[in-house]
This record gives sequence, structure tokens and C-alpha cells, in this order.
Amino acid sequence: MTTASQRFNPLQRALHWLMAICILAMFFIGVGMVSTITPKFLPLISTHRSLGIIILALALIRLVVRLRYGAPALPADLPEPMKLAAELSHYALYALMIAMPIIGWAMMSAADYPIVVFGGVRLPPILPQSDSLHALLWSAHYYLAFAFFAVVLLHIAAALFHALVRRDGVFEAMAPIAVHQKTIAGE
Repeated sequence: MTTASQRFNPLQRALHWLMAICILAMFFIGVGMVSTITPKFLPLISTHRSLGIIILALALIRLVVRLRYGAPALPADLPEPMKLAAELSHYALYALMIAMPIIGWAMMSAADYPIVVFGGVRLPPILPQSDSLHALLWSAHYYLAFAFFAVVLLHIAAALFHALVRRDGVFEAMAPIAVHQKTIAGE
């Protein structure tokens, strides 16, 4: 669904930037978590779990809002391969924003670890205990994290390309505040 609006609505922009902060924090926490055996591991894993559930909830809300309100149309002069790349990358982002927390939750369930978030809320297991399933889910979570990071980097690169090179309004559609393009003499 697309709309004639030139910008995403305020709720869509707020969710986007809030999730951007959460996801970037999650990447740093994840790296710190897997690279330490110090006592910092336990608070990192606790934060990782809670933030994962927040990301899952926000992603589901964001998906509903996106389906309800749509998105501004891409520029008419944007080449078709770039339009396809934009569409596919958004599908990948939504899929990963939803799949990664669910895989993490399933992984913890398969390991028979208690899933405690927010300092005391216990989530029910979503899978039975299984060492082999835990190992499979751990690998999926680990490798998909790299794929997620790559898609996020591509998303940031595309945003910068639209903001600094094409200057076509795509970045401004999601900018947290209204940004007006400066016209350069001779354009």
C-alpha cells in the first residue's frame, strides 16, 4: 500500500528511529555478549533477551502500522532495479526484525533455559527441550545476525545515497524532523 504523502506519518517515523536505536544497541550487546566470559556476560544476556522482546513487539506494531498507513511512493525516476532492491530489502528487514527474536526465544526454550525478561517476567517456552534443536537454532541466530547487520548496513548506505547523491526525497520521507532540500544553483 502506498499513499500520496511525501513523508511517513509521525508514528511510523518514531517507530523507525526507536527500532534503529534498539537494533544498533542489540548488535553491540550481542558482540559484547559472545566475546566475554567475564561477569559482564549475565547482565548482557539479560539485556539482550529483554531488548529482543522489545524489538519483536515493536516490529509487529510497526508491521501493522505499515500495512495500515502504507508508505510514500518512491520517486518516479528511480530505476526499476533500485525499486526492487528497496522492496526486497524492506521485506528482509521486517523478516529479520521478527525472526531474530523468535529464533532467540526458541533457542532458549530448546536449551531449557528460563526466559526471564525485564528483570522478572518469565516467558513460556515455545519449543520442547532438545540439544540438537538448540544447536541448530544457535547457529541460525548467530549467522542470521551477520545477515541482519549486512542488511542494516545496506539500508544505511541506501539512505545516505538518497540523501547525499540523489537528493530525491526518499531520506526526507523517514527523517525524524522535516528536512528541506537546498537547491544548488544550476540544478
